[in-house]
Amino acid sequence: MKDSNPNGELMLLSGTGNPVLSERIAREIGIRLAEMEITSFADGEFDVKIGESVRGHDVFLIQPTCHPVHENLVQLFIILDALRRASASRITAVIPYYGYQRKEKKTQARDPISAKLISNVIELAGANRVICCDLHAEAIQGFFDIPVDALTATKILARRVRERHGHDVVVVSPDTGGALRARRLARILDAPIAIIDKRRPRDDAIEVVNVIGDVAGLNAIIVDDLISTGSTLVGAAHALREKGAVGVDVVATHGVLTEGALQRLQDAPIDEICITDTIPFPNGQRSFDDAPKLRILSVAPLIAEAIVRVHEGRSVSELFR
Repeated sequence: MKDSNPNGELMLLSGTGNPVLSERIAREIGIRLAEMEITSFADGEFDVKIGESVRGHDVFLIQPTCHPVHENLVQLFIILDALRRASASRITAVIPYYGYQRKEKKTQARDPISAKLISNVIELAGANRVICCDLHAEAIQGFFDIPVDALTATKILARRVRERHGHDVVVVSPDTGGALRARRLARILDAPIAIIDKRRPRDDAIEVVNVIGDVAGLNAIIVDDLISTGSTLVGAAHALREKGAVGVDVVATHGVLTEGALQRLQDAPIDEICITDTIPFPNGQRSFDDAPKLRILSVAPLIAEAIVRVHEGRSVSELFR
């Protein structure tokens, strides 16, 4: 039966950024991923061949721009261009992890605003809409002149915290900039919040100065949008233990986890590190045996529901209630 949706029949495509997540999203929706072949020339340039017609379809392209960042970005741009030239009715870029998002403003003279540049190229390549998850700064939504559905994994992470600790927790922001994120999680858990006050004596060093708030006798839940080197979280964990926290968990949406980060977190006084699958399993890890503290939750149901709602023209904001 022909789809009566004005944007055409729903179609899912996936780049190579996170094929496991793409398959999970497809299973949640109950459709298959459309055929597409992505190859490389001898010099490393990508070539894309979409294996079936997308003309008049409502196409959702799933492609996070995580490591290898530049390869995944170029893939995203090329596939968007191919879809636009193939006359897709509407093209939605589903970007579970948005690369270059940490450079969303100028902090000193002659700085680029890389997050804005990436948004410009995504639109230029052919995207009509964007679905993403837990942006580093909410202002990035305003960098686009097309609709952006900025999802959050806060409820998914909150569910895990509730399973482990019930209500006996305090939610901790690892810096003052993350206070709003901590407050949102604390509201769901009906828990108090604390903030780590730190200063950076050098660009490559972090010194924890104080813990603002009472954490004694509670399980401290440090919440962040992403984990990169893990240094901030390690310093925060030590400070919280010194202030009397009986346990320390870390919850974050994006496990960027650069080289050495996971081991650094494993060696810290942290009980569990909980991330989602917006980014594939950390590079260099052979199995979960190498990371007994790590737990990965899936955002596939959340993204799948958002895709269906966008396709059917229903509210996406209801997912945040």
